[in-house]
Amino acid sequence: MNYILFDDQKVREELLPLTFTRPVAEIRFGISTMREKWESALKAKTSTLTETYLRKKYPLVKANTNILINASVCPNDKLLAQINALETNQALVGDVKVIAMNLSLDNLESMDTSETFEVKLDADTICINNVWDLFAKLETTIANDFERLTKGRKSQPVSKTNHIIGANPIFIEEGAKVEYAYLNTTNGPIYIGKGAEVMETAMIRGPFALGVNSIVRAGAKIYGPTSIGPESKVGGEISNSLVMGYSNKAHDGFLGNSVLGEWCNLGAGTNTSNLKNTYDSVRIWNYRQETFVNTGLQFCGLLMGDHSKTSINTMLNTGTVVGVSVNLFGSGFPRQFVSSFNWGGFNGYKKYNLKKAYQVAEKVYARRGKEFNQVEKDIFYEIYESTI
Repeated sequence: MNYILFDDQKVREELLPLTFTRPVAEIRFGISTMREKWESALKAKTSTLTETYLRKKYPLVKANTNILINASVCPNDKLLAQINALETNQALVGDVKVIAMNLSLDNLESMDTSETFEVKLDADTICINNVWDLFAKLETTIANDFERLTKGRKSQPVSKTNHIIGANPIFIEEGAKVEYAYLNTTNGPIYIGKGAEVMETAMIRGPFALGVNSIVRAGAKIYGPTSIGPESKVGGEISNSLVMGYSNKAHDGFLGNSVLGEWCNLGAGTNTSNLKNTYDSVRIWNYRQETFVNTGLQFCGLLMGDHSKTSINTMLNTGTVVGVSVNLFGSGFPRQFVSSFNWGGFNGYKKYNLKKAYQVAEKVYARRGKEFNQVEKDIFYEIYESTI
């Protein structure tokens, strides 16, 4: 069977700026990405149906029979059974979205679903509907991923140098180092990925996940639910936040109820406000509606797209949304919405030079042994050209 993870267009727009640079399938939600969840559940590889400018990096694979799955929906056994039971030209439909479709090659190529017969969803699902779900639903998704990733496996020994509180499990993958840390699992499990390190005197309260080769620096204070993706460095104070990967918040400063994309860097002393002085629910910029919308949340901090950065001692207002490849610096609070490829802060902005953005990205990739190639440049160009 050929499985394809497709972007729900509404959800994709709700997840901007994170989906400027990736399909929904590559969003990290909990410990793993949506693609990793589905490939584990299906025991098969998947391809992607996404925006045209992303398809060179995330190509679509076609076959005579194709199962299309909404990448914003998390898998479970009951849902999987319903998807695999779909016949040709049947669609599994929930209350507000198409969950999956079985399409012939002809219908896939034409994307003709006019004759598709609908089957009603009969399974509870966890979905990403809004960008703030990525931190607001972290507790459940970390717990589900932890169970899947550790089932039937044995953790590496937890060093006796650590101070452990709570009855929930700790799982340490091969090559990880955790010494002289405070690990509190009272409210949820703690997962430490391959080659990762938790330095001495770090204080971590679960649920918490640390990705492959990532580092929690000495003296860090981390409150769950929090998930740090691969190849990242974190320090200071972090609460209920998601770092997609390849990003650094390595120094003192507070990050709360926030999401950082990949290749981001928060300068020393950067602080995010996650609560309004009036205790009102937080409003954030919505790309789809082109206005500020009410999240219904009392706590909401920073939502930052890939390749964006802050200078030392940057102050960010409650509910700040920052696009792709933004540089924030200077005194005072930047605007609560900063569109992609802007350079500046409280005193104003200018458009970031695209060639300079390429050069910086090339250097950042090289530090992780990766290449910022022409495919990546083309994605940057498309985002740059579409940015007002």
